[in-house]
Amino acid sequence: MRSPTKNKIFTTVAAAGRYTRVLLILIVLALSRIPSSQPVYADQFDQQIQGLQQQNIQTQTTVSQLAEQATSYQDAVNRLQAQVDQVEQQIAQNENAQADLQKQIVDAQTELAKQRLVLGQIIKMMFIDGEPTVLEELATSKNLSDFVDKKAYRSVVQKKLQITVQLVAKLQATLAAQKAEVDQLLKNEHSQQAQIDANRAEQAKLLAYNQSQQADYGQEIQANQSKIADLRHQQAALISRYQVGGTLSGDPNHGGYPRVWDNAGQDSLLDSWGMFNRECVSYTAFKVHQDYLAGKDTHDMPYWGGSGDAKQWPANARAAGIPVDSNPTVNSIAISTAGTWGHSMHVESIGTMNGQSAIYVSQYNTDFAGHYSEGWRYTTGLVFIHF
Repeated sequence: MRSPTKNKIFTTVAAAGRYTRVLLILIVLALSRIPSSQPVYADQFDQQIQGLQQQNIQTQTTVSQLAEQATSYQDAVNRLQAQVDQVEQQIAQNENAQADLQKQIVDAQTELAKQRLVLGQIIKMMFIDGEPTVLEELATSKNLSDFVDKKAYRSVVQKKLQITVQLVAKLQATLAAQKAEVDQLLKNEHSQQAQIDANRAEQAKLLAYNQSQQADYGQEIQANQSKIADLRHQQAALISRYQVGGTLSGDPNHGGYPRVWDNAGQDSLLDSWGMFNRECVSYTAFKVHQDYLAGKDTHDMPYWGGSGDAKQWPANARAAGIPVDSNPTVNSIAISTAGTWGHSMHVESIGTMNGQSAIYVSQYNTDFAGHYSEGWRYTTGLVFIHF
């Protein structure tokens, strides 16, 4: 199941003698006769894709931080709005009290004017319009007691009117003081309202700027995702050109695996992903690419630098953002991590054996001799990569 890199061949051969140098030339000539896997362009695509993905991860982290700040700003706006509403309610109550006091003051002023008019008329009647002399009153009175009663009555009426005038004046002064207090309270509340409104406007401004930043970063993420999709399509087109062009026909009895790789000796050629032919990983890489071209997979097969041990695939897939779990699906890649290198298989169908979960797979090199095979196996101990 192990698939070393292309460089390992050259390093090993370079250390040999003249005979092996000739063999190296023959191998290079043989490789030049088949479409090149071109690891340089594959690396370039993957590096760009990974760079964009890393940018998106960092940008998304920034967006998450901005979202937390936005929540804080929104909470502040809500709290300030609640304070504004409370102050406005207090202002409304005090304005009603102010209006009521103003009405009472007007009523008191009206009553005071009325009482003063009444008092003035009585005084005029008693002292200006010819008040009877004492002798006249004695003469017209039936007796002394009547005279005393009239004088006392006038005195009482005069005194009551004076008291009424004093009370009304005092009430007027009290109401004016209360109104002045309410006026000052309203002035303070309007000032408080203006300050809260200013604070709320500042928080709303920060919130709007925060949301604008989130939108800008969101557009940046979308733009990077579009670039990633474009790079993947370019990568797929180039890989398809070198792998499944007119010269590379596949064997339908061997899962469509290209005959040029299938007919060569095991580990004698490199596939489009820098992995040795007739290894399990070379076959599953090919199947992923075929499924992607057929629209069955979301992700094309990445170029992982010629590193192809099946054990490495789950970690590589997670790093590339490709889902990995324990749930088999048709066309997913089943990975066994048992042994030194692990084993990869293409899931053809899902079923049960003896009441247990099982999958029907196609694979290479399960016999360590580079042969194709199919068969059922239990899912116990396997993980599945969903390209």
